[in-house]
Amino acid sequence: MLFDDLTKPLADRMRPQKLDDYAGQQHILKPGKPLYEAIVSGRLHSMIFWGPPGTGKTTLAKLIARHSDAEFMPISAVLSGVKDIRAAVAEAKKIQREQHRRTLLFVDEVHRFNKSQQDAFLPHVEDGTVYFIGATTENPSFALNNALLSRARVYVLRPLTLDDLLQVLDKALTDPLQGVGHARVTMADDIKRQFAGAADGDARKLLNLLELAVELAAAQQHAEIDAQLAGEVLSGGVRRFDNQGEEFYNQISALHKSVRGSSPDAALYWLCRMIDAGCDLSYLARRIVRMASEDIGNADPRALAIAINAWEAQERLGNPEGGLSLAQAVVYLACAPKSNAVYQAYNAAMDDARNSGSLSVPVHLRNAPTALMKSLDYGKAYRYAHDEPEAYAAGEHYFPDELAGASYYRPVERGLEIKISEKLRHLRELDKNADGHR
Repeated sequence: MLFDDLTKPLADRMRPQKLDDYAGQQHILKPGKPLYEAIVSGRLHSMIFWGPPGTGKTTLAKLIARHSDAEFMPISAVLSGVKDIRAAVAEAKKIQREQHRRTLLFVDEVHRFNKSQQDAFLPHVEDGTVYFIGATTENPSFALNNALLSRARVYVLRPLTLDDLLQVLDKALTDPLQGVGHARVTMADDIKRQFAGAADGDARKLLNLLELAVELAAAQQHAEIDAQLAGEVLSGGVRRFDNQGEEFYNQISALHKSVRGSSPDAALYWLCRMIDAGCDLSYLARRIVRMASEDIGNADPRALAIAINAWEAQERLGNPEGGLSLAQAVVYLACAPKSNAVYQAYNAAMDDARNSGSLSVPVHLRNAPTALMKSLDYGKAYRYAHDEPEAYAAGEHYFPDELAGASYYRPVERGLEIKISEKLRHLRELDKNADGHR
């Protein structure tokens, strides 16, 4: 039994089995609060849990079902359609008929369902066939139908506090059966706070980080998760597998590198692998937008617009239809000319912005809306580019004096950046000639 338990992800093993062990959300779960009283009394009503990932939406739904002696029936809006909803309702009717028990239908990522899919729940919620609990990370006012909202009470789940996360971490470290207590690893208090801070209010993320740290400590034969090991885990250099055992981050890396390497076929394959495994389509859409800026940039500015349009289409269509929009974007990005010039320039400029201190804006670039500012020469000698030949103030400078001459953006000789490079070379020649005549 212990071995079977330990094959599950730590975040799943550590789900609280009773309300007293549930961390956080005291604004809705204190004795006397309506949700708390409904749970302990077993008086069910339909609900929407709205909150960021890792705040306990699924766990809370399971606890409600347990306290109410109701059948817990989960479905995912990422993977399911109207056919699955009908099957769940049919099963709920069977349970009601044969076992005289209620069914709590838990719909994860409910905002992924489109209007017609959400409408499919209404008659069964209305007649009491199921009690409905939907979990969403999106604002229900925009993501859910008014008809569904009117039949369910919305509860907002907040990110877990640092103290909440430390409580979760301590329990996982000391529990020898469901946690990692069997591994007998230790963590100093300051390291615990680092892990809790890195989790950013997400208990699932915290437990995933802890599990990875314990695995790494065991591999290195360490009895303590020290600062060096914590740095390896929290820096993102080591990634977790997903809950189904797939190399999730390896797959997104393969997708990204296939796009960068101009291989539309391989990019499509990895995209489909991840969609088939149930990956959140919005996560994929965000990464595709990132690829458009990081690996294509101004070599083909249309790539970013196409990626954003695909994301919007995916949000409107849901799953599975939205996957096709992402596929269209991935194929376009893979075939587009490549440039990481903007990405490199952004990183270099960010380094200077972080490391050069609060450098003053040159006086000639400052606005002068008051007489005092004008008396201090704010804006004096500023050259209005539109009044200059070619709408370019040759020889003018726009950096703080300490960074004069800094250069970040170096267009490549591919796609539209060929033209951009030609223009920048021409403008620099104008600067050179202007400087020579001073």
